[in-house]
Amino acid sequence: MTMLAESRPENSLEQRLQLLIEAVTDYGIFMLDPEGRIVSWNSGAQKLKGYRRDEILGQHFSIFYPPEAVDSGWPQEELRLAQLRGRFEDEGWRLRKDGTRFWANVTITALYGPMGELTGFAKITRDLTERRRHEDELRASEERFRLLVDSVQDYAIFMLSPEGIVESWNAGAEAIKGYRGEEIIGADFRTFYTPEDRAAGKPEAALGKALEQGRFETEGWRVRKDGSLFWANVVITAVRGPGGDLRGFAKITRDMSERRRLEELEESSRRMNEFLAMLAHELRNPLAPIRNAVTIMQLETLSSPVLRNCRDVIDRQLTQVTRLVDDLLDVGRLSTGKIKLRKELLRLSDVVARSIETVRPLVTSRRHTLDVEQPQEPVWVNGDSTRLSQVLQNLLVNAAKYTPDNGRIALKVRADESFAYVTVQDNGRGIAADDLQRIFQLFAQAETAQSAASESGLGIGLTLARSLAEMHGGSIEAASAGRGRGSTFTLRLPVAGQAAAAAAEEERQEEAAGGLRVLVIDDNRDSADSASDVLRLLGNQVESAYDGENGIQVAQRFRPHMVLLDLAMPGMDGYEVRRRLIAEADASATYLVAMTGFGNEDDKKRTRDAGFDAHLTKPVELDALIALLNEARARFGKPAGATSF
Repeated sequence: MTMLAESRPENSLEQRLQLLIEAVTDYGIFMLDPEGRIVSWNSGAQKLKGYRRDEILGQHFSIFYPPEAVDSGWPQEELRLAQLRGRFEDEGWRLRKDGTRFWANVTITALYGPMGELTGFAKITRDLTERRRHEDELRASEERFRLLVDSVQDYAIFMLSPEGIVESWNAGAEAIKGYRGEEIIGADFRTFYTPEDRAAGKPEAALGKALEQGRFETEGWRVRKDGSLFWANVVITAVRGPGGDLRGFAKITRDMSERRRLEELEESSRRMNEFLAMLAHELRNPLAPIRNAVTIMQLETLSSPVLRNCRDVIDRQLTQVTRLVDDLLDVGRLSTGKIKLRKELLRLSDVVARSIETVRPLVTSRRHTLDVEQPQEPVWVNGDSTRLSQVLQNLLVNAAKYTPDNGRIALKVRADESFAYVTVQDNGRGIAADDLQRIFQLFAQAETAQSAASESGLGIGLTLARSLAEMHGGSIEAASAGRGRGSTFTLRLPVAGQAAAAAAEEERQEEAAGGLRVLVIDDNRDSADSASDVLRLLGNQVESAYDGENGIQVAQRFRPHMVLLDLAMPGMDGYEVRRRLIAEADASATYLVAMTGFGNEDDKKRTRDAGFDAHLTKPVELDALIALLNEARARFGKPAGATSF
């Protein structure tokens, strides 16, 4: 009875343990004899491997291993290692009853009897297939990311240790910086900085800011392996572990040298445009009194043929210089998009006539024959009259300049339903085939240095002409049979629709017999005096002043109807003079004209915003001056005067 009572707790404990093992379904728990045959089987093992207890008991446990593992003797090796160490753990592929594989974590424990003899093995198996799948996916994702990073050529992407040591290196880093991975991994990233930046502590400061802010971006010069510099955009990101500990820094560098070069070119272009505007202004100041002097000579009767010829020579050359100045300014405006077209319905024959009139002196001086052929029916286009005239003038001037004396120039207009064509053909020097497109480039000329030297020009006329044509939706093409065989330029423009009415003819206003009181204020005495002479010859009462303060005093006494006011004067500029004229000389009704060498649209907008009634660009053309005089007369109720002399 005593022995039976003592055995009951042991039997009860064993039964409870067996029930516990049987209840476990997530683990396969079973026993092996010393030879590896299965002697017990729980429900978790059945669920995991698919075998019922009656199917698997007595089978060798190698039945769960893939053939390649069985062939290598791995099942027996596991038992040997478990017996040797007492416990053995492994992971690997195992087989279910249906032949499918699963990734298993296996623990084998050697079991010994009271005398130390081996009685068998306890084997616990867990299905880790899902974890293995996630790990494989993670490894594949990491591999794809590594391949992606390694394949990037436009960005240098690499890792730094917390101390700034290079730990990885992609193909982009090699392409940009010139180092192979084995050359640079393990080196200090300060190698990429210029000596000046290293001395200033910029590498350390960059890591410090990335550590403090999480991310730091900057641009600056960096050094390649060969010692050359490149302009880099750099992003440094602090990389931290799950616990917030610093693992290092991710560094991305991009070569921005080309962008910086383009920015420098844009800045250089902007400076050039500013210089051209200033140059044109400075050139126009001396041109203004010369133009006024020529105008006076044209208004006065000169009995001497020699003097008349000299006057005409000055007039032609002055027109040429003025055209060159205007071309310089227009090139600058084109590059910044500041040329605005004032389109209207135009009769192309009017544009042709205006262009021929302008270039006639040059054609005559070279003794060329100019033939003009136009259709009887008017051809209408929508365009800016001034700019289209400028296009044809450039083509005609080009033909006249590069055709030897006594040459022939033919201008022909034709049109179809969609386009109008104006061809300018000459029998001059011609153009080589290689130069037919180059001649439209800025500052380019198709002539050799020797031949080009004999002709004046900046090489911008054709560039300007083509750009203006394209702004009208048209084009210019050049053709030539070669050097010495003449050339043909064809301007193509879209024709306007069937116009309901012809464009109104421009009316020229006549000068009034009774003149205006006009005050000229200009610190350039030659400009002020010559402008005053022109205004007097046009029938006006004129006074002049050579500085703003004196001009205000004259205005208080003279009470002018109209003031021509130079803007760029020392001491007090034209804007301040205008303000004081209104405040101190009761000039609120006076017709105030800004007179300046600056003549682009921004300058005109500024004077308009400042309250000026008109903007007159030096050198002053007679027609423009007469038009403003007539506007002033209209304000004061005076009749318009004659416009021709």
